[in-house]
Formats: sequence, C-alpha cells, structure tokens
Amino acid sequence: MKNRKLLMIPGPSPVARSIQDQMGRETVAFGDPAFVRDFKELLADLKSLWRTAGEVFVVAGSGTLAMEMGIANTVKRGDRVLVVSHGFFGDRFVELCERKGILVDVLKSEWGKIVPVGEIRDALRKQAYRALTVTHVDTSTGVSAPVAEIGLLLKNHQGTLYIVDGVCATAAEPEYIDESGIDILLTGSQKAFGVAPGLAIVWAGPRAMQRRKELGTIPEYYADFEKWLPIMKDPSKYFATPAVNLVWALKESVRIIKEEGLDARHERHAKVGKAIQSALETLGFRILADPAHRATTLSAILYPEGLNDAAFRQTLGDEGAQVSAGLGAYAGKMFRMGHMGNTDMHDLVAVLASIERTMNRCGKPVEPGAGVTAFLKNLTK
Repeated sequence: MKNRKLLMIPGPSPVARSIQDQMGRETVAFGDPAFVRDFKELLADLKSLWRTAGEVFVVAGSGTLAMEMGIANTVKRGDRVLVVSHGFFGDRFVELCERKGILVDVLKSEWGKIVPVGEIRDALRKQAYRALTVTHVDTSTGVSAPVAEIGLLLKNHQGTLYIVDGVCATAAEPEYIDESGIDILLTGSQKAFGVAPGLAIVWAGPRAMQRRKELGTIPEYYADFEKWLPIMKDPSKYFATPAVNLVWALKESVRIIKEEGLDARHERHAKVGKAIQSALETLGFRILADPAHRATTLSAILYPEGLNDAAFRQTLGDEGAQVSAGLGAYAGKMFRMGHMGNTDMHDLVAVLASIERTMNRCGKPVEPGAGVTAFLKNLTK
C-alpha cells in the first residue's frame, strides 16, 4: 500500500479540513449580503489581531503581488530604498525596485546568518532612505530576521518606512504592526495561515497610508491601495472580483487562530520549531541558520556526509513526506522542510519517522525512533 504523502514543504502548508470545507462551498456573488458580512468581519479581525490603526488589503494574488503592492504604494521612481537581505527572497526586492526606477542599496548576509543590526544602523546614518525592506523569514535559508529590533531602530528615522515581508512568518512569529514600528506587513494565504495559495494580504499602517496619499497617481493599477480601499471599507462595492471561496477559507483560518490565541500560536511555533530542529540534529543533520536566528516555520537542513539529495528526497516521498530542495549555492546540499500553520502533532511525528526510514533505506542507518524520541522530549522542556 502506498503511503499518503504529507505536504512538508516551506509552503503551501497543509490545509485543515474545516478550511477545505470553506473552499468547497457553493460560490456566491461578491455582492451577496452574507459574503459581504463575512468579508467585513475578516478584515476587522485582521486589523485587530495584528494591532494596527491602519488598513488591511485582502486581494486575489500571490505573495509576490503583496510585495509589489508594498513597494508601489510607498516609494516612487528616483527614491532610495535599503534592502536587508538574508537570502533568495530578500534579493527579490532588489529586482522589484529596480524595475520601477527605484534606487537600491543592499545589505546582504552570508546565508544562514543575519545582517547585524549595527550594520543597518550605520547604513541609515550615512544615507537617507524612503523605505527599508526586510524578509522576516527567508525560506531559502530558514533565517528569521530581528524584526522588532529593526523596528525600534527605525523609530529614530521617521522618514524611512518599514516594509516587512511576512510571507513565511505571519501568523507564526510575532509581528504586531503599530507597536513594532512596521508600516507595511505583507504575506500570502498559503503559509502559516494554512489556506490554499491565492490571496495576497497587506497591512498598511497609518504612516504608509499617508505616504500613499502623498504619492498622488501611481503607474500601477491593480496594485494601487486607492483602487482597493473603497472595497476594503465596503466589500459590496466592485473594483476586481474577489476570490470568494478563499476569503471564506481565510475567515475560517482566522477563526482557528482566534480560538488558539495569536500569542499562543507564536509560542507553539517556537516550541515545535526548536524541537524539530533538535530532532534533526540528533539524526545527524545540521541546520543552516544560526541557532539565535532560526525560523520557527521551516528549517533549511544540511545533509550529513553520504546522503544524496535527489535520492533522499525521492525516497522520502515514497515514505510519505514531500520536502523541498535547497536553493542557490546549497542546491544538492540540503533540503527544506516546513513545520508551520495547522500542521499537527501526527504530521510532525510521522515526518520524522519517514526521515528515519529514508535514512536507513539510503544507507545512512539510524536507530528507529531516535528522531521521534528527541522531538517528543524537547516538546516537554
């Protein structure tokens, strides 16, 4: 009998049955009174839970669209932006800005490490920037940026808006918008929210909304906050068709988050992430990210000597778990595994057991249950 394959990539993450059920509802008109009410409630919850006096935009699209919305509505051609990059997805901001004629300075870290906050402070002292971008969790490296510390630093640079890419962090790692000094927080539905891909979510704090007014007319159409703001105020209005069933699915995800408690969800991810990483180290793997800056949502996992990447991931798939390949210079040297959102204890224990079986099949024998035992022991600490 073939094993059911667990989705353990860095996103999309597993979708809980109650969220799937919302996607399977009979679709209604976007102006249906019940849908309008649900959409309004969702938007109110997203602003309340992430603690902003600004706005939130829920739009059909990917996390990359959310990145473009964050840039397009806050900076213009000729402005200068500081990009703090901890990997492949941090670098994506560079191309996005350069295509718009925005001047870019980049602070890059070695993969697995962060750009020291002191280097960011020095850069801000030397040059005025209209915005600073950072990816909270870069899925290429498994590094989590010190978002709150950078936000505190930027309080002394009021002309610089703070744009945080939360695609692989939001709903798993703390990102309280106004109190953390975040002006734009952007994410997608498919990671720690545990919804299928298809929704771009962008929070814009008060300073970001003021910046959008100051920009006047912008070249972008679909990505323009001012096109979407009337709909976010009154979802019965029309600009572009909302993803009705995905909005319902996100509403169910937020209901689950409220039931768990957002702080408790952050704590769960921190505990599970640490336990998973410890278990993998017990099995002989290494974690790319420095211990002080490891993400709670995924791990970038370096192979021990003697394991072939393609053979390992193929065999792991046969054993019932799908993970992702390494990127950049680490292609063939590591795999990446998600452990976020609504992934439950059954999934986590099963994937570790699958990794153990895979190692034994690939000629790197381990004691059966060694990783699972280390995981369970760490959860009780």
